[in-house]
Amino acid sequence: MDIADDRKALIRTLNKLIETCKDGEAGFKVCAEDIKRPDIKQLFTQRSRQCAEAAEELQRAVLEFGGQPEDSTSIGADLHRRWVDLKSLITGKDEAAILNEAERGEDVAKERYSEALSQDLPTDIRAIVQRQYEGVLRNHDEVRALRDVERARS
Repeated sequence: MDIADDRKALIRTLNKLIETCKDGEAGFKVCAEDIKRPDIKQLFTQRSRQCAEAAEELQRAVLEFGGQPEDSTSIGADLHRRWVDLKSLITGKDEAAILNEAERGEDVAKERYSEALSQDLPTDIRAIVQRQYEGVLRNHDEVRALRDVERARS
């Protein structure tokens, strides 16, 4: 592979992560709107903002490599959010169900970041992706812990 192909592959990888961040931003926003507990609502609002900031950081990197940064969510996430909306109507926006869906979204993010880190990334980009991946892992574990507590309460 030549340098131009490497750059295109890197931009594709970063754009996939941007899409993942945008999915997280939108997903956490929906969860924040649906959840009743103020502490979890605040947490989801904060997570949504963090996902937006992560997307912006990756978009800047894509621009630095001369690429066109992604600026929308994935089609799969749009479908997933519609499913969450439908499910929440059926379940009456049950807190455990909302937390379960938030964890599922973070499972996808974990997979995408892990996939990106398995590639040969430039050192500075690897550092950004690794730092963001660690945030995804923290989000996932925190959401799972909240979900487990909520399950135990019901």
